[in-house]
Amino acid sequence: MQRTVAIGLILLTVGNLFSAFYDVSVKWLPDDANAATFLLVRQVTAVLMLLPLWLKAGRPGTSHFKIHLWRANTGAVGALFLIIGLMALPLATVSSLFYSAPLMIMVLGAVFLKEQITPLQWGIAALGFAGILLILRPSELELAGIAVLVSAFTFSLNQMSLRKLPSTEAASLTLLCYNLLSLPLILLVALSQQLAGLSWPLLGVALLSNAFLLAYNWFCVLAYRRAKASEIAVAEYSGLIFIVFLGWLLFDEWLDTLSWVGAALVVLPTLCLPAIAKLMKARELKAQEPV
Repeated sequence: MQRTVAIGLILLTVGNLFSAFYDVSVKWLPDDANAATFLLVRQVTAVLMLLPLWLKAGRPGTSHFKIHLWRANTGAVGALFLIIGLMALPLATVSSLFYSAPLMIMVLGAVFLKEQITPLQWGIAALGFAGILLILRPSELELAGIAVLVSAFTFSLNQMSLRKLPSTEAASLTLLCYNLLSLPLILLVALSQQLAGLSWPLLGVALLSNAFLLAYNWFCVLAYRRAKASEIAVAEYSGLIFIVFLGWLLFDEWLDTLSWVGAALVVLPTLCLPAIAKLMKARELKAQEPV
């Protein structure tokens, strides 16, 4: 394994631990909390937390404003839908659906970044999306489940667009733009709902979740700049393990049998992909050896 890939996998795994803590923190929102109001407070406090880091880095600028604007606003839509899902569904269900994102990252990497995807990887993607159908169960479909899938898709788009940014750009700038440039859109949505649910407890949860989310985003920025998306996307699944454990430990939540089967179809094939690919390559080399 190349050193850059190994570093990318480690960074992404650590980042997903913080992502799991973020999901848990949303569950601690007050009963009357509003998703848009919470997102607005979270984004504003994130900007305030990032400003000192940006200033310390020497106030770096960017020549990729359009990419940052795109990432910020698609990310805001995805974040809103994820919060809605977390407020309505068990953590394990949300995570099982959201971790379809690595499959989407792989497919989008092939479409937009021209990364090479093997027939085996396409087969694994098909199994993963079959697993999603088992978890969602169209006959019992909830809007919150669809919201999580929309969030996973926008997350995938955001991770892909990171590859369009230079690796020399300061991570503090990337994160600041991500939170700052989406404020007009989020403010508009929150005002349309009259800032419902605004309270001190909500502010406290926003600050806590921000610390977790900023750490996650920071590690993602570092990881996806060091390796191809298709090479390290498998590490995204580590978050599913973290969140299922935390959901059971803190909220006594657990998946039913059919959902476990669906989650296995999403996760296990991709986890086994490196070993399968290595075995197939070894067989090809052996077949090419002279008799």
